[in-house]
Parts: sequence; C-alpha cells; structure tokens
Amino acid sequence: MTENIENTNTDIKTEMTVGEILRNARTTGRRKREIPTISKQLCIREEFLQALEDGNYSVIPENVYILGFARNYAMELGLDPDEIVGKLKREMGLDAECMDEEKNGVAACAIPDNRDKWYNELWMRMVKFLRRYWIWVLGGLVLLVVLVGGVIFINSIGTADAPDVPMTENVVTTDSVVEPQYNTDVRERFGTENRENASVILQATQESWVKVEDRRGNTMFSRVLVPGDVYYVPSGDSYSATFGNAGGVDVWVNGKLAPAQGADHARVSGISLSPEKLMPVAAGE
Repeated sequence: MTENIENTNTDIKTEMTVGEILRNARTTGRRKREIPTISKQLCIREEFLQALEDGNYSVIPENVYILGFARNYAMELGLDPDEIVGKLKREMGLDAECMDEEKNGVAACAIPDNRDKWYNELWMRMVKFLRRYWIWVLGGLVLLVVLVGGVIFINSIGTADAPDVPMTENVVTTDSVVEPQYNTDVRERFGTENRENASVILQATQESWVKVEDRRGNTMFSRVLVPGDVYYVPSGDSYSATFGNAGGVDVWVNGKLAPAQGADHARVSGISLSPEKLMPVAAGE
C-alpha cells in the first residue's frame, strides 16, 4: 500500500512543472510560508520568486540568475536543488553545450519573452501623452533651454575674469594590492571599493548565493556568484556571511586559502569573516 502511494506521488511530481513544485512545497504541509517571508530570508526580490512559481522567466534578467534563484529557493523549501535545477534546464530548453557556455561567462540560451509587445505599448502611451499635453511639454523644453543658457552665460563671465592657472597632469596610481593565486580564473569583481584594504576575499568555484552582513544585521552584499566571481570583504572583524553552497566558495585570508566553510550544496549561515577566526595562522602573519 505504501509503495503505491509513493509511486503516485512520484508520478505527480514528474508531471508538475518546476513552478508548480515550488508553489506546492511552499503552500502545503505543516510549514506553510508566504513569498514575502522567504524573500527577506533569501534576499531575493518577491517578483523573482513569484516569476519562478509562475514560470515567467522573462522577468529575471539572465539564465544564470534564474537557475541560481531556483536552486536557493529549492534549498529553502527543503527540495533537492539539483533535481529542481535539472528539471528547470529541461523546461527552458538549455542543453549541455549551452550551459557550458553560460558557466564560462558567455551570454547564451536567450529566453523568448514579450518585451517587444511591452515596448510597443510604452511607445503608444508616450505618443498619447505628447498629443494631449504637447503645450506643456514644449513650454518645459523652452524653459530648460533658457535655464541652461543662463548657467553657461554666468560661467563664461566668471571664467573670463579668472587668472590663468597652469595645468597639472593627473597622476594615475596603479593598484598595488597583491591578489591571491586563485584556483579559478577571475570572471568579475565585486566590492572593489574595499579592494585596497581587504584582508578577506571570497571567490566562487561553483554557483553559490553569498550574503554578507555587518554586526547590526545590515546586508552589505547579496548576490548569486558564478564560478570565477570575486568579492572583496570590507576590512574589520564585524562581518558575517551566509553561503548557499558552502563548498563552492573559496575564502582567502591575507593571500592564503582558508579551510572550506561547508560541504557542496550545503547552506551555512553565521560564518564569521574575521581573519583571526577564519585562519589564525594567516591572520597573524
């Protein structure tokens, strides 16, 4: 009797789309949850989660984000992320060759959408607005031209009376920061404003969602990183991180690779990004 029930559930799940599976996991069972709650937990916009459930993938800008959001959503709902991502690839028609190109940073596998229709509707609304309020629009343009002309005239008078000042060449300094010898070629850099003083650097070796928070719980960085992406953590010991795929993120401390923070496809929260706690030996050097 039990085997028959399990087989029936498997058949139903196979026939369901990814969106239906996600919605069913969220709205049934003892732990029913709302999209806004999960959105805050994962730091993924509500409309993106709703788009995954509706199968409206054109709302999400790139394939890599669609798959990344689906993986994190599946893990949060207690589903098998690899099964969900694999089924989603099949639904989207992404073959193995196409996904290899996408992992290497090449834009591929465009998803058909209704953007042309949206652009046409926007254009028609603009035309109707101009026909109805053309006098006001024309008056605004004339006023703008007068204001810009006045500013230029005033500046020209001021510069005419100013003494000549010898021009100095702009000195361009090169970045003297020594990068670690990464295990994966760098694809894209984030948090570059922290690069000069960063003691801790994160690099994705597998697709993984990464969130960095300060001591008060304010989100400093939240993004799905793909292999090769680098994030420079602000200096100090008051930051912590959550990795959606802990085994897919390398943590570098002062140029040395710290121990892994978890297994592949494991979601780990509360990871201290203090150099001393990540790797005491490297932090003291």
